Amino acid sequence: MEMNFLDELLQEVEQKEFERDEAYFDLLLLQIKQINNQISYNFSQAEKECSMINNFVLQKNAQLQEKVKWLELKLEGFIRERGVKSIPLTNGTLKMHKKPDRVEVDDVDLFLKKAKPEMLTIIPEQVKPDLNKIKTYIKTKPVPPGIKVIEGKEEFSYKLREESEEENGRTKETGVRAEQNSKLRVVI
Repeated sequence: MEMNFLDELLQEVEQKEFERDEAYFDLLLLQIKQINNQISYNFSQAEKECSMINNFVLQKNAQLQEKVKWLELKLEGFIRERGVKSIPLTNGTLKMHKKPDRVEVDDVDLFLKKAKPEMLTIIPEQVKPDLNKIKTYIKTKPVPPGIKVIEGKEEFSYKLREESEEENGRTKETGVRAEQNSKLRVVI
């Protein structure tokens, strides 16, 4: 059966409309890509400016810290010269105090050979669920008590082609991500 002129026109119009729709949605992807690039640029610029400010502040604070150390040495010399344990002043109190002794283990093996039980802290073996092993187990066997199986949901995502990735055909997936939960549960 031959197609008449009207059928051909209708088919041509439908094809153009289909192509126009695809072009529109491709433009939407391009717009998302441009917005994401602007966001990345904004973060990059903010990071550079923060870095400059931080470096400036670090330099200024280093100078101020050196001045504080110099003043602290003068204060320490003053209290040592007086030979007392404390000197109350209007803006604070100067004190000399002995710090408590510290213990450091140089050779752990040697220490453990001669150590008494009251010198040791024993940490019992830790046992925690391995979610990957549980997932493998329940594929062929019944779900053990205490395990909740949450079925995977269908979700929307989209892919953007990056300039550097266009050459090798790879794409970067972006868009909606599944919510991750830190509770012990198995998602299949």
